[in-house]
Amino acid sequence: MGMLRAPRRCFRPPYLYPCAPHRRLDRSTLGALISRGSGGKRKKERNMGRCSPRAAVMLALPLICFLSGTARLAESARVFTIINQCKTTVWPAATPGDSFGGGGFALKPGQSAVFTAPPKWSGRIWGRTDCSFDATSGTGKCGTGACGDTLKCGASGDPPASLAEFTLASPDFYDVSLVDGFNLPITVRPVNGRAPGNCSAAGCDGDLRETCPDELAVKGAGGKTIACRSACDVFNTDEYCCRGQFGNPSTCPPTKYSKKFKEACPTAYSYAYDDPSSLFSCSGSDYIVTFCSNRKQSACSYHNNQLVCSGSSRYLPVVSALLAVLLFSFVALQFRA
Repeated sequence: MGMLRAPRRCFRPPYLYPCAPHRRLDRSTLGALISRGSGGKRKKERNMGRCSPRAAVMLALPLICFLSGTARLAESARVFTIINQCKTTVWPAATPGDSFGGGGFALKPGQSAVFTAPPKWSGRIWGRTDCSFDATSGTGKCGTGACGDTLKCGASGDPPASLAEFTLASPDFYDVSLVDGFNLPITVRPVNGRAPGNCSAAGCDGDLRETCPDELAVKGAGGKTIACRSACDVFNTDEYCCRGQFGNPSTCPPTKYSKKFKEACPTAYSYAYDDPSSLFSCSGSDYIVTFCSNRKQSACSYHNNQLVCSGSSRYLPVVSALLAVLLFSFVALQFRA
């Protein structure tokens, strides 16, 4: 089983074959076992009956060892690919951002950047728009999503901002949140992931800036809507902020504003208690975060010098090899029985 390179070493049992008694069959005995005669057939059936319990354990052992080692894979570093499919430059930010370009960088239209997050990283990624930074000092300002006056963020961005949130564990949890408002369409797609977890795409199918209610709209130059504030941020009432007597799922249902957010981003948090359709999980996954995309579009990135796209799994070849070995072992045991 060395070909499988399971993370946890599995030791070969002290017996060569699980059948009892252990003996080498000569040609005459083998002929008797495979004989069409009823006596030989009954002998073979009895012998196979004695082999079944240990054979089942022997065949299951490689699978048990393989699965028992997968928890370690969930604790490994993960690859994050951030892609800008917008028509204008986006300045992505991340907190904690030590592994993400120091917390902030620029992506021109069509550009992407690849980062490796440490095990058990927990944080958020968002995009800033209409920014201008000094090339020497790294200071400046942004139209939306600013984290102060710096390119590299050490704190969360100002609302309204569309957020991609992650907690890497076993399994991972991830979501897109519009609870603090919307400034860019954003999607999160897991790649190379596996169960436990649904490993579904989270985020937006549309651009809420195009349908934002006037009372929530943030206007930029020329009166163009550049972001959409949350109803909680605008009105600051218990009803819209899910607090006080509205501080639980049963008393804080969706509002007309959160439903508007949900139309643009069906698998994103539109308000505080939007968990059932907005929180996702996946195990051992890498992630592609894309601005100005939608959930139905596939996204690809190079991982270990191989092109990997959303919806793929790194474990299919390994599982196929494991099943082949188990099948071969099963056939071999029949002839050894």
